[in-house]
Amino acid sequence: MTIAILIRYLHFVSIFTMVATVASELVLLKKEMKRSEIARLAKIDAIYGLSALTLIGAGLTLWFGGLAKPTIYYSNNWIFLTKLGLVLMVALLSIKPTVFFLKQRKGNPDETIIIPSSIFMLLRMELVILAIIPLLAGLMSHGKGYLGK
Repeated sequence: MTIAILIRYLHFVSIFTMVATVASELVLLKKEMKRSEIARLAKIDAIYGLSALTLIGAGLTLWFGGLAKPTIYYSNNWIFLTKLGLVLMVALLSIKPTVFFLKQRKGNPDETIIIPSSIFMLLRMELVILAIIPLLAGLMSHGKGYLGK
């Protein structure tokens, strides 16, 4: 098995781990939660963060390492650049929920916290965008989006 296949696999598993963790957060999130429950969400969010870093690391390795296709192929592909923009958007959307979970997990574990509706909305937006990214990857794998030079 080549290193390129392993890195692609890691990239693939990372996106699905991200989707699974965001979906889990949404399923477990309630309008009111005890700090102990929020601490559990913070742990799930940490797995999300690790998978996001793995995704980005593997993706950058594939892009600049020339392990899949030449770097120019990705750099001149509007679908890839859109995908990259969506990954950045997901990263930005994830900041507020992550900070909220980290701050609210501290204190009396039995204290009840009201979850702002914006947290629900941001997680839903992340999930929708994460569902689009593999579609774009599939289009790229079929040679779509390359602008050539």
